[in-house]
Amino acid sequence: MFNKFLFFIIILCSCNKSSIKMLHKSNFIDKIKNKNTNLYTLKNDNGVICEITNYGARVVSLWVPDKDGNFDDIVLGLSSLKDYQKSEERYLGATVGRYANRINSGKFSIDGEVYELVKNNGNNHLHGGKKGLHDVVWDVINHSKNKIQLEYFSKDMEEGYPGNLTIKLIYELTEKNELRISYSARTDKKTHVNLTHHSFFNLKGAGIGSIEDHYVYINSEEFLPVDSGLIPTGEKRKVDKTPFDFRKEKQIINNIDEAYDQISIAGGYDHNFVLDNEMSINILSARVYEKKSGRVLEVYTNEPGIQFYSGNFLNGKTIGKGDIPYKFRSAFCLETQHYPDTPNNSDFPSTLLIPENEYISECVYKFYTR
Repeated sequence: MFNKFLFFIIILCSCNKSSIKMLHKSNFIDKIKNKNTNLYTLKNDNGVICEITNYGARVVSLWVPDKDGNFDDIVLGLSSLKDYQKSEERYLGATVGRYANRINSGKFSIDGEVYELVKNNGNNHLHGGKKGLHDVVWDVINHSKNKIQLEYFSKDMEEGYPGNLTIKLIYELTEKNELRISYSARTDKKTHVNLTHHSFFNLKGAGIGSIEDHYVYINSEEFLPVDSGLIPTGEKRKVDKTPFDFRKEKQIINNIDEAYDQISIAGGYDHNFVLDNEMSINILSARVYEKKSGRVLEVYTNEPGIQFYSGNFLNGKTIGKGDIPYKFRSAFCLETQHYPDTPNNSDFPSTLLIPENEYISECVYKFYTR
């Protein structure tokens, strides 16, 4: 009798678990410019699963539990390599660079020499250009159960950037339910480098409703106002008494449509926050909480800034995994980085990399429930 009861309990518990639907690996096996593409899986002992493709060194899916132990995929992504190549939304889950965010008029100067970059955002340069790191095939150096190491060699003048740049990237899924992202890079000529990760998160599940009900905390007393092209004006504005004050956790919906110049310009939030994290990976930079699932995302970084984007340009035209359209504000991004347009603003922390130095950047996305 006891054995039958125990069997019933086991079956009942199993039925309460959401089934994890892995992507078809064959949909990612191909060759682009004589380089092989594939889909790789990271797992930890808690059941968390992260799927990564070396096309754009991007996170395709990320399955984490809710407060009841049910797993959902909480990042926007597509079902195949071909879908990524033709998608209107180019940066889903991607590694972004050589320079994340925008550079004014697509140019900067180093030691008096002007470098013209590819303009792919009106008159500006965005996320490394048309063929940035999101649109190349990375070499897989090593892959184990919970870690993958990738590398990409960016040739001198690729998308207009000076210097041959060797970039190394590690994704690691820890037993603390952290997705740790570590970047390093070296150049043979002075250049600007600013890398970031561009996952679109929805803690209810990828594409499941609006993220406006999520609660957000950002460890920041200042943000960077932008002009109509979303280029920083150079001002650092206090968040106090503005819609950009996330020093106390609040729902996104509270102020996202408020009559305020910076909200109107961006159609919501799409701004860089000046972090009060002492550029330490050990100090909390941001936190997001979704009440129904109980999921919490914490962000840690050694970067001085974080771009909070509220999915204002999602329009339902991108059809994601499970044939779900990714609609307006159905995801948010928290991109750890140096400030936008730093090469043209000497008051911002420098992004100049010289041959004698190594670029190092770290980002941790940590998940738990409450």
